[in-house]
Amino acid sequence: MSHYTATIRWRRQPTERFTDGCYSRGHEWRFDGGVTIAASASPHIVPLPYSVEANVDPEEAFVAALSSCHMLVFLGIVAKRRFVVEHYEDNAVGVLEENDAGRLAMTRVTLRPAVTFSGNRRPTPEQLDAMHHQAHQGCFIANSVKTAVVTEIVAPRGTP
Repeated sequence: MSHYTATIRWRRQPTERFTDGCYSRGHEWRFDGGVTIAASASPHIVPLPYSVEANVDPEEAFVAALSSCHMLVFLGIVAKRRFVVEHYEDNAVGVLEENDAGRLAMTRVTLRPAVTFSGNRRPTPEQLDAMHHQAHQGCFIANSVKTAVVTEIVAPRGTP
């Protein structure tokens, strides 16, 4: 068993009443490795200027966590099969909408990995699909959520 921590900090500004709902949702996430990330509610949920558009919002972080977990599991699988990856890029998209219970939820996350391989050994489309399927099965973030996580393999630009 492993434990993971994050420290979330928010502070009301002296000029904000708070009880009127007019306060900044900007805050920070601090992680055990020393990284601090500026965070906020999404401008899609809390209008500007009470959200901070430049900051990461929880919905984006959720999509990124699913994408990152899938990629890391995938890279481990590919390395064990002796294929060489030069580049991996995923333009993942999450959908926030009402679920069957009438609550807002991330109902679907679509991963769109484009993987560039090098060397003499390259996976067939069937092998690539199987490795992505295995990565999905091994991703403990995907295994932890109700959200439908779909992988649409994308051919990287410049690939024959």
